[in-house]
Amino acid sequence: MSDLPVPQRNHLLAALPADALKRLLPHLEPIALALGTVLYEPGDTLRHVYFPTDAIVSLLYVMENGASAEIAVVGNEGLIGIALFMGGESTSSRAIVQSAGSAFRMPGVQLKKEFNRHGELLQLMLRYTQALITQMSQTAVCNRHHSIDQQLCRWLLLSLDRLHGNQLNMTQELIANMLGVRREGVTEAAGKLQRQGVIEYSRGHIKVLDRPLLERLSCECYAVVKAETDRLLPYLRAD
Repeated sequence: MSDLPVPQRNHLLAALPADALKRLLPHLEPIALALGTVLYEPGDTLRHVYFPTDAIVSLLYVMENGASAEIAVVGNEGLIGIALFMGGESTSSRAIVQSAGSAFRMPGVQLKKEFNRHGELLQLMLRYTQALITQMSQTAVCNRHHSIDQQLCRWLLLSLDRLHGNQLNMTQELIANMLGVRREGVTEAAGKLQRQGVIEYSRGHIKVLDRPLLERLSCECYAVVKAETDRLLPYLRAD
């Protein structure tokens, strides 16, 4: 975190033509995102969008009784705040930082100005939105039909894809909240992965030791999301 964030570390910003990025740069504000920071709550009118560079943000659906479950994760491949350019201005989900890091914040009005030029940004945003919808849909199916063990593997893989390296700082309680399951279920699933030599887990620190095996143990949901994201946003594969 000592290094200043660079806009091009966000894949959407890096994929923009030089002239489009030049128009956006004066409006990009580097900010630090601390673990647990809530960027917006359900029903909030969105004023800014966020382009993570090395942070991960979870989109959660929150029930009336306070229970919640993750519907998508966003990292350096995308942005937070699609409702701003989709016309809704507000959303029914909560956006909370699940892995601390940096991002660039931009006033929504500036993004909409560039979006309405009907150039490269519009195409990127629409393709990213389709990839995000795929992730949300597959997450809903996964939560309904697959075991906690498989859900944990999928969640770890999606998170790793949005970070540099093979390590995550994440408590079992937080993972349980994200998956919408009991903490005991996550403890048991993580214990199985550790005994198989897939991960090393200690006091909220997860290190993935065998990613190929992690992918084999996951359900098909991760592969579906990854394949669709690669198809829609092929520049991600170069990183």
